[in-house]
Formats: sequence, structure tokens, C-alpha cells
Amino acid sequence: MTATAAADERPTALLLMGPTASGKTDLAIALRERLGCELISVDSAMVYRGMDIGTAKPSAEEQARAPHRLIDIRDPAAPYSAVEFRDDALVHIADIARQGRIPLLVGGTMLYFRVLTRGIADMPAAQPEIRRELAALQAERGSAGLHEELARVDPESAARLHPNDPQRLLRALEIYRASGRTMGEHWRAQTPAPLPFRPLSIGLVPGDRRVLHARIAERFDRMLASGFPEEVQALRARGDLHADLPAIRSVGYRQLWQGMAQGSGMAEMREQGVIATRQLAKRQLTWLRRWPECHRLDALAPDVLAQALKIVRDNGT
Repeated sequence: MTATAAADERPTALLLMGPTASGKTDLAIALRERLGCELISVDSAMVYRGMDIGTAKPSAEEQARAPHRLIDIRDPAAPYSAVEFRDDALVHIADIARQGRIPLLVGGTMLYFRVLTRGIADMPAAQPEIRRELAALQAERGSAGLHEELARVDPESAARLHPNDPQRLLRALEIYRASGRTMGEHWRAQTPAPLPFRPLSIGLVPGDRRVLHARIAERFDRMLASGFPEEVQALRARGDLHADLPAIRSVGYRQLWQGMAQGSGMAEMREQGVIATRQLAKRQLTWLRRWPECHRLDALAPDVLAQALKIVRDNGT
């Protein structure tokens, strides 16, 4: 146990993070069975009901072995924010700690992890004039043009945001034009509020990116074979959902939703979905490389569970 951990009397919460298809769920379940942890999902798509296959939501069998909190808590028509996640997660962390158990937060939505541990940065409010300027830029150059402009003034945010995510691109550009400072500069200038728990971060980083890419493609194919297209068709048939909702912008759902609207073939939608998932994994790995005080493990190592258990033991949990 480190001296810092020994002097910190706050309950420990394990943060298990990593790119999609890196084996987070399997490791989280194994840690629960060894340590008696209670799991909290950190996934911006798994919060939505009726979005099971495309989110790789834990199966009924996995949920029976290791229930995940913050899964299936919201209808896809009702957006769920990072601020709401933080509020909900803190309630669950406190509840689990009161029971004398270890909270284990597992997922790949890195923004949720950052908001949980650092709070919300003080960003400039929306300004109508700047919004009109950016709307004109979007109309002229599309989302790709927004991304190019962001890469020019804020390359850090551009590397993190997808070129086809106009809402977040617009907000990042708006922040820069309103303040002259990037989103990263705003975050770094913030003084984090004291946390009621001691975070112990474990990051799964595949040693071979090619293996991760192969696993992503294999998993996407399993999703398609398990009824992912039918799941998206059912969401489209509701009539109250649209492509700009956060739920529908989730990776995989966005590609199938757009493809179905355009009459694309399954092969094309599959290719777009795999590409988008690989791009998501790349962004998640970028977050992980910058995550402070993170114990990084090779997700593909045969003894990854033993390594994770050693980290927990060595840090006084």
C-alpha cells in the first residue's frame, strides 16, 4: 500500500476504463467475483432502454452474475447528460460504500469519467451571434468544415471529437470564439471539487491495435447476426425518435439509422459501423493516454485479472 493511500480515509472506487471491445465487462465481472464489488456502468448508450444489441449491453446471464447500475434508466427520446451521470453515480457510490462494498465503475465513456472526477468546467454561455456565424459555416462547409476549423484553433478537441458530430464541434468552436481559450484550457484552469471517494484508475490498453480492430469487426458481425438491424428498425418505427438525439448518435446506431434512411445495403452499413467503432476506440485510447494516475494494463494479456488484483491490493483496497 502506498503512503498516500494509507493516509486517505475516503472509500476507494475502482474506475475500469478502456476502448470498446477491450474486455472491460469480462474483467469487471471477474473482479466482482473476487472482490465483491458492485458495478456501475459508465456508458452513455447503455443508459437507454431498447438499445441492447448495438451497445453490447451485458446479457441477462451477465447481469444475473454481476448486476450493473445505471443501465436501462432512460428512454431513447430523453437525452441523458454527463452532469446527470455524475449526480447519479455519486449517489450509487455512496450507497455501495455504506454497505461496506467496493464501487467499480466500468465503461468507455471517458467524458463521464472526467466529469465524475473533476466536475464541470466553467465554460462560456451560448452566444446567439457566434451561433449564427457557426451555423453559416456549417451550412457552407458541412460538419467536415467545422472539424477542419476546430483542428486549426483547437487541435486537442479536434482529435477527440468525431468529424460527424456537429453538435459537439459547434460547442467547441463556440467556446473558443467566445473566450479565446480552448476547451482543454478551460478544463485545466478548473480547480476540481473534493471527491467523496478515492479513485483508483485501471485502463485497458490493447498491446496490439490490429487485434483490437479484429475484435471490433468480429463483435460488430455478431451484433448484426443477433438482430442489431431489427433493433434499429424498431427504434425507427416508433416515430418519435430522430437522428439528432444523443441515443441515436451512438456509434453503430447512427450508421445503421442513416444507412436505412438512405437505402444502403447491409454490407455498406456494416463497413461504416466498423469504421466508426474503430474511430471511437482511437479516441478512447487518446483519452486514456492523458488520464492522470492510471494503471495501464495490456487488455490482451492472459494474466490481466491477476495484474488488476495486484493493483487493487497494492493500493490498499
